[in-house]
Amino acid sequence: MMYYRPIVQHGETRPEGAVPLAGRSSLWFSDVELLSRDGPPRLMPAGLIPEEVRHRLSFRRAAIAGLDMTQPQVMGILNVTPDSFSDGGRHAGAEVACAAALRMVEEGASIIDVGGESTRPGADFIPEEEEIARTVPAIEAISAASSVAISIDTRKAQVAVETLEAGAGLINDVSGFTFDAALAPVAAQAGVPVCVMHAQGDPATMQADPSYDNVLLDVYDFLAQQVDRLEAIGVLRDRIVVDPGIGFGKTMEHNLTLLRGLSLFHGLGCPILLGVSRKGFIGKIGGAAQADQRAPGSIAVGLAGLAQGVQILRVHDVAETVQAVRLWQAVR
Repeated sequence: MMYYRPIVQHGETRPEGAVPLAGRSSLWFSDVELLSRDGPPRLMPAGLIPEEVRHRLSFRRAAIAGLDMTQPQVMGILNVTPDSFSDGGRHAGAEVACAAALRMVEEGASIIDVGGESTRPGADFIPEEEEIARTVPAIEAISAASSVAISIDTRKAQVAVETLEAGAGLINDVSGFTFDAALAPVAAQAGVPVCVMHAQGDPATMQADPSYDNVLLDVYDFLAQQVDRLEAIGVLRDRIVVDPGIGFGKTMEHNLTLLRGLSLFHGLGCPILLGVSRKGFIGKIGGAAQADQRAPGSIAVGLAGLAQGVQILRVHDVAETVQAVRLWQAVR
């Protein structure tokens, strides 16, 4: 099997035959990196790749939860948990959570991702009743106070059912819809967009010596399989977002390999979400032991992702990220 990673470029001056990336007027490619499991990578002109592949790489992505996928979108992280790695316990209670969400909206977040179960390395499983009790009041409060799009970060079908009724409009599953077989049918029946993330193993054990044959291609194949599965169940492809799952069952080198090859995932024909905010590898490389000191490194990696055509950045530091994105766009 061959894989096609567009070599993403920007600028108004472009060669004849350049192809727009995911319908973006500002990003394009004229060559692709041809990858396989059997030989070394090589470059190929975009005009020589199969028509179906070129279409997947180039067509304009549909809006997700009302958000324009031709522009970078910032997703604010709102953990209503006592034990998340960076902000556990800070947003407990509907009133506090709502105030934090409204602050992120004011800072420029276009979607709020509400999570009631920590998925940090080593995190314990949380019963769905407890997860519902944490998330539903927060989502109800945010929905009553703002029209901002809300995502529910959950692996569990019943949590999704309750939070969709409370006002969530997107299901973000860190297990890539492998944990609870009932979750994908819930999404299909509700007609809501979903985010499919790759993770190797459960949060409790995922960082115990993760290994891959080829991390970039293995993650791509997993996401391709899950997107096809969701389509078969009834979730439209134009309502699916993919996330390579940086930090979820990956070593630092795995993370860096995925980040270097991010544009490969445009071949799935779905918007790409990148979640690197405050993660451990940023602290190791950047020399920031405390998670809340990792905004500069998180932003640097996020902007590198935008340069490869990523559509959504999932972040803790909304104001700083939004400012950086605006300047990045202005300069380019």
